[in-house]
Amino acid sequence: MTLRGASFSMANVSLMAEADQGRIFGLDAQLLFDILIQGLAVFLLFLFLSYVLIEPVKKVIADRQAKIKGDLDSAAKDKADAAKLKAEYDERLKQADDEAEEILTAARKKAVKNEENIVAEAKEEAARIINRANQEAELEKNKVKDEVKQEIIGVATVMAGKLVEGNLDDAKQAELIDETLKEMGDNTWLNK
Repeated sequence: MTLRGASFSMANVSLMAEADQGRIFGLDAQLLFDILIQGLAVFLLFLFLSYVLIEPVKKVIADRQAKIKGDLDSAAKDKADAAKLKAEYDERLKQADDEAEEILTAARKKAVKNEENIVAEAKEEAARIINRANQEAELEKNKVKDEVKQEIIGVATVMAGKLVEGNLDDAKQAELIDETLKEMGDNTWLNK
């Protein structure tokens, strides 16, 4: 028999002895001492396990909580930074739209001004061309009048020469030409 077997048999013997006395448990000093020793052993085992297992687990949990809190703070900061960057981006985009609109407005104004300048220059050039054409037409008209007068004089002279050729001599012919010129007057030949 071993020591364990001996203690088991002793416990059986004491239980049997107590059963004979009418009690279920035999609470003697040895049993109370064993219970006290086992309780103390469990308490010490709990302290040892808490030191060995529970404290590191608590530390891991605390570290994990700190990391999660840090991650949440970092995420909140990143979210705030992202919102700030988005606001800056939106502001820059709005400014770019405003600048583009200003550039387009300035370009439109410049185009309208250039158009007005071109139209004014075209009108001036057209007026110059019309004026020059009128002057040239007037000159051409005067030239044609002079040519027609010359032709009329030439024809009249030829006709008069043929009519009076036989009847007039040179003196009479010169007198007739002078008389005709006086009748027509100097203004007829000097039309301007």
